[in-house]
Amino acid sequence: MGNELKKIDEARLESDLQYRFGYLAEFIGFGADDIKIITGAAPLLAPLVPGLVDAVYNKLFSYECTKRHFVPKQSGYEGAVPENMDALSQDHEMIKFRKGHLAKYLEKLVTGAYDAKMVEYLDFVGKMHTPKAGSAKLDVPLVQMNALMGFVADAVNATIFGFKLDCETTQAAIRSFSKLLWIQNDLITRHYQN
Repeated sequence: MGNELKKIDEARLESDLQYRFGYLAEFIGFGADDIKIITGAAPLLAPLVPGLVDAVYNKLFSYECTKRHFVPKQSGYEGAVPENMDALSQDHEMIKFRKGHLAKYLEKLVTGAYDAKMVEYLDFVGKMHTPKAGSAKLDVPLVQMNALMGFVADAVNATIFGFKLDCETTQAAIRSFSKLLWIQNDLITRHYQN
C-alpha cells in the first residue's frame, strides 16, 4: 500500500498567507519542537544580537549594490536623510533606526509566539523590502535579499556552533533555524513575483 497523495490548493498558496505558511511548515517539517528549540535559544542568542546586527551591517556596507538601498528615506524614520552614499555611515541616525529594526526582528524570531500575527510579521519583512509596503523608493533586488538571507543563515549557524553545546543540541538548533529561515526566504521571494 502506497502513501496517499496529499492535495494542496496551489492557487490558495498565493492568496492565503496562513495556508501558505502551514504548507511550508508541514513540507519542511517545521513544528512545535523546532519552535521550542528556537525560543529556548533566546537566553543564549539575545546577548549576541547587537554583534549579529553589526556583522550584517558591516557586510551590507561593504558592497555598493547593497549600501545604496540605505540612502532613500526609510519608512517610519523622521530624521535627516543622507544626500548620497558617501554621506552614509553606520553612525547615521537612519542606520541606527534600521539597525534597531533588525535587532527587533532577530529578537522576535527567538521570543515571539509562532501564531498568525508572527506569520504576518514574517511576510511583512519580505514585503517591506519592495515598493509594495513601507517606502515606495525602497526596492531591494531579490538577488540582494537572497545574499542577505544566506549571510544571516551562516551567521546564525556560526553563532550556534560557538555555543559549544553537545552535538545533538547543536544539530537540532541548526536544523530548526534553517527551516525557519527557509520559510522566511519564501515569504520574501513571494513579493518579487510578477
